Amino acid sequence: MTATQTLAEVRGTGPYLASGEQEKRTKRRNRRIALALVIPGIAGLAVSFLFPLVYMIRMAFNEGSGNGIVVETFTFSTILDPLTDSYYWKVTADTFLMGLVVGVLCIVVSYPIALFLARTQSKWMGLLLAAALAPLLTSAVVRTYGWMVLLGDDGLVNSTLLGIGLIDSPIRMANSMSGVIIGLVEIFMPYAILAMISGFGRISTQLEEAAGSLGANKAKVFFRITLPLSLPGVLTAFLLVFVLSISTFVTPRLLGGGVVQVLATEIYDQATGLLNWPFAAALAIILLVLFGAVISVYQALIKKIGG
Repeated sequence: MTATQTLAEVRGTGPYLASGEQEKRTKRRNRRIALALVIPGIAGLAVSFLFPLVYMIRMAFNEGSGNGIVVETFTFSTILDPLTDSYYWKVTADTFLMGLVVGVLCIVVSYPIALFLARTQSKWMGLLLAAALAPLLTSAVVRTYGWMVLLGDDGLVNSTLLGIGLIDSPIRMANSMSGVIIGLVEIFMPYAILAMISGFGRISTQLEEAAGSLGANKAKVFFRITLPLSLPGVLTAFLLVFVLSISTFVTPRLLGGGVVQVLATEIYDQATGLLNWPFAAALAIILLVLFGAVISVYQALIKKIGG
């Protein structure tokens, strides 16, 4: 080794740079590139989500007079008020149950469709997928008004049941929680289908064929192989639908007819009707905590099943 080579290695420059040092420099450069690519996204997230979230939390510690005047202070009374009121406990419970029922029904109705679309080899697969997702092209407001027409006392459903003699008086479906749930299930089905299709890619048809060759019938193959492997996709779809359901405003407001009160409608009423922004922020924090609790349960289940 010449003196020039030795000097180049000591300085860490030139073509004689040690391979270990070169690898470290490459890693540092890659980290800097990754950081440069991530920074714009982080900045956008901070501006569009983090700052408004911090402002909302701070607003919940102010006092509202109910006429749009916000008293800048730092008090826990605004947050404690809904926690000590039985009415808002009921609203929170109704919101949670609504999201739970809508999520379960969406999974039950959408699972066969998603599994079929994930497995089919038909040349019409693209058309079938487009048909399943076509409702997303229509506004939720329009679809909600459609359900108001269908589920009303003089609507198509009640008129048909009365006409064939199955009921003697109209069933109250509009302006009720049951009508809201029906509307939300139809509105959020495409989201559940998309989420499950993306999660069904991990299901191995070879395992199902092997189980069948060993004598397992179709029901046993489904409950022992297909369903367990599809659980991560099912849980993801449920989480998505649940979060969308408990935060939705349009359908509970229109189909509920002012009778169904959930956290989203209460937040709207407090913020725009009573102009009590601190109280609306306190209710939004309750909704945020509900989000966090459900997401924590979801992550624990995913970890348990090895998703």
